[in-house]
Amino acid sequence: MAFCNPSRLRWPFGTRTRHAPSGLWCALIFLPALLIGLVPSQQAAAQGIQLIRDTEIERVLRTYEVPLLQAANIDPATIKLYLVSDPEINAEATQSPISAEGEDIIVNTGTFLQLDSPNQVIGILAHETGHIAGGHLVRDTAAMQKASIPMLLGMVVGVAAMAAGGGEAGMGAIMLGQQAAQSQFFAFSRAQEATADQMGQRYLLKTHQSGRGMLEVFEKFADDDARGAYYQMAFISDHPADRQRIDELEREVDSSPYRDTKDSPETVHEFHMIQAKLAGYLSTPDAVLQRWPMSDQSEEAHYARAMAFFRKPDMAKALAEINALIKEEPANPYFWEVLGQIYVQMAQPVKGIGPYEKSVNLLPDAPLIRIDLAAAQLATERQDLAKQALTNLKIALQQESTNTFAWYELAAAYSALGNDPMANLSTAEFNYNIGDMRKAGYFATMAAHDLPKGTPDWQRANDIMAVIGPTQAREQR
Repeated sequence: MAFCNPSRLRWPFGTRTRHAPSGLWCALIFLPALLIGLVPSQQAAAQGIQLIRDTEIERVLRTYEVPLLQAANIDPATIKLYLVSDPEINAEATQSPISAEGEDIIVNTGTFLQLDSPNQVIGILAHETGHIAGGHLVRDTAAMQKASIPMLLGMVVGVAAMAAGGGEAGMGAIMLGQQAAQSQFFAFSRAQEATADQMGQRYLLKTHQSGRGMLEVFEKFADDDARGAYYQMAFISDHPADRQRIDELEREVDSSPYRDTKDSPETVHEFHMIQAKLAGYLSTPDAVLQRWPMSDQSEEAHYARAMAFFRKPDMAKALAEINALIKEEPANPYFWEVLGQIYVQMAQPVKGIGPYEKSVNLLPDAPLIRIDLAAAQLATERQDLAKQALTNLKIALQQESTNTFAWYELAAAYSALGNDPMANLSTAEFNYNIGDMRKAGYFATMAAHDLPKGTPDWQRANDIMAVIGPTQAREQR
């Protein structure tokens, strides 16, 4: 499938081009790729992994991780956290493929769905932080060379939108279907594991948190019966939990004055809401309704059912569930975000704009939600809204400069406004970030030809050509 300026889509079976409407429609033509991207977790090693982008979950993960990084004297800005769809309990620290200096922590959805408390998830993150602070990723160069995270870092896909077919779902499908990379988990030595345990416990102590969660996770798999049942799970094979290790952890936990510190009620509620959100999306609707029947009127139940009905799809019921939540918490930006996604999925982007705007107003520093708003604005094909979308995309790209869908939508916005040189530059940025250097060079060349010489945009087009020149030369040899 060729990717180009949204105003000149190239058909896959021939060379003719045609004008296409901007925004949602352009993204949706690639929707069949979604079926390629959403593979069962047991096939992940062979077909790539499914990366989930969701502002709510990412922010909760960061509230867990940032205090640990600060306790370890690590700049939080150098660490990225990613969520992958896999039912197993697992997390891994890897050297980032994007930056030679930064590291990534990758967390499976099963870590949220199978564990019982925020403190248990925090315990796993503390352990992985210990690996980073201990320099294990630097010393284990063989493991570093094998480890990779999908080059999907710019994918703008909320949990709900992934199943929807909204603009961001269609674009995310492209990335999932064609750019997913293999994920290989680090197997650290026992000495490194013990060091990571001790350092993780130290960070929990410094942040006044109990180390019991980490202990409980390893105790799940410590006895012979549990290890026999779960041995194939990545976290178990990479993080062996023998009796000696458990005993050492118990001594660490018992010596802490915070050993009996509990998660706050607010943190527990937040954790349960994330569990419901993920389960609602990842489980079958029947399984969701069995766990959260219609008689259950808790917030978690409404959230899970909203996601399940959205996925089914049964939009009338999804709207009823999310509106029930908004009635209870009108200042929750994530509920408004889901409402906007539902309307976009229903091919009513005009109705989706209001909820998205409400979400952005409540959470103005959330680039993923702002990009979703821009996609809805562009889907209306209205000039006045295309101008607003352009502004929103520029703001979002200040925080998400490698977000491929944002660049794709920015090209659509410029095209809708008749600015072909900037549409070409944005398309060059899109292709550059998905690794298609040939197309990036082609569109950067066209942009540089038409942009005013000496301007920052003209310089950026030339910078792309300068970087890509040697790459293209190597490909032609």
